[in-house]
Amino acid sequence: MPDDWRSGGFGLYVHWPFCEAKCPYCDFNSHVARQIDHDIWLGAYLSALDAYADETPGRVLNSVYFGGGTPSLMAPRLIGAILDKAHARWTVANDLEVTLEANPSSVEAARFEGYHSAGVNRVSLGVQALNDDDLRRLGRLHDADTALFAFELARSVFDRVSFDLIYARQHQSLADWESELRRALSLDPDHLSLYQLTIEDGTAFGNRAQRGKLAGLPDEDLAADMFELTRALSSAAGLPAYEVSNHAKLGEESRHNLIYWRGGDYVGVGPGAHGRITRSRGRFATETPLAPSAWLESVAKNGSGEHHRHLLSRRDHASEYLMMSLRTREGLDLSRYERILGKPIKTRKIHELRESGLVVSQGNQLVATERGVAVLNAVVSALLPD
Repeated sequence: MPDDWRSGGFGLYVHWPFCEAKCPYCDFNSHVARQIDHDIWLGAYLSALDAYADETPGRVLNSVYFGGGTPSLMAPRLIGAILDKAHARWTVANDLEVTLEANPSSVEAARFEGYHSAGVNRVSLGVQALNDDDLRRLGRLHDADTALFAFELARSVFDRVSFDLIYARQHQSLADWESELRRALSLDPDHLSLYQLTIEDGTAFGNRAQRGKLAGLPDEDLAADMFELTRALSSAAGLPAYEVSNHAKLGEESRHNLIYWRGGDYVGVGPGAHGRITRSRGRFATETPLAPSAWLESVAKNGSGEHHRHLLSRRDHASEYLMMSLRTREGLDLSRYERILGKPIKTRKIHELRESGLVVSQGNQLVATERGVAVLNAVVSALLPD
């Protein structure tokens, strides 16, 4: 399926691995460093972009996403140089989306203006909570007032601004979350990412939970109620869920994330970045070393910084597309799935899920219902190829 990626588009993900502090819930590849040589990092990023551009000639680049870590700690000139390289090596879409993740604690007007001048046109703010006590529990370096200031500042500079909130936090009631979410919606955002707190192994929260030191987490019923409330309130405010945890006004969806969910191709550069690149032989998964120093060494050796690549089997490719697409309100294109796998999903499986009210058919699309989204893992499990 050498052309299947075109159904999702083509994007670039740039991972900046550094943070001011490590949040206790975070399992992303982030590191705290006292000194960072931005010139060394810029040279490595440009080398990696050249290597991947050589592999993907003639492609139209639909999006660039600077994630982390805390990319708002990057010097604006780095952002500008990386985007200049992307423009030089690929054909760039007229509506190229360039997103930068930013923490409210690292926001300042001059830096935002610098990012905007460099080519960033969308910012995603890691607000996480609008409650000072909970922000402290989450290890955040900002308070609620700082977050609100950063949001308004971002909106004065960029056309598109999103922010994240985490719910199902310690000692949070359903009424608490409703009040906080209504406050967020009253700000008239174009896009919200609303995530349930998950306790991951290897994080500070994970270690505390194992020792029984993480009190006040909601039970499954309360977490489910919070999830349902999140979808209902957001939809009523004109920001329906277009993916399990992401809500947007019509036309304000994250184009970069849609590339992932639609099964497009994307180049991943930086420590711990993953990618998907389709070649004539099939679709490849790419990985880079997690440690910043190891990635820099890998770039010096091979140009891209990549340390592992494997060809996805047709089954793995189809399974990945199924898992990602069913997270969205667009759903799964059954014909495309059949082309990837070489055979269709068994009619019996679809019928059973439809009879249970977990999926519906919309033309050639298979879409999870509200009930289905609530138990999406079970829906996906039932449909995965044998």
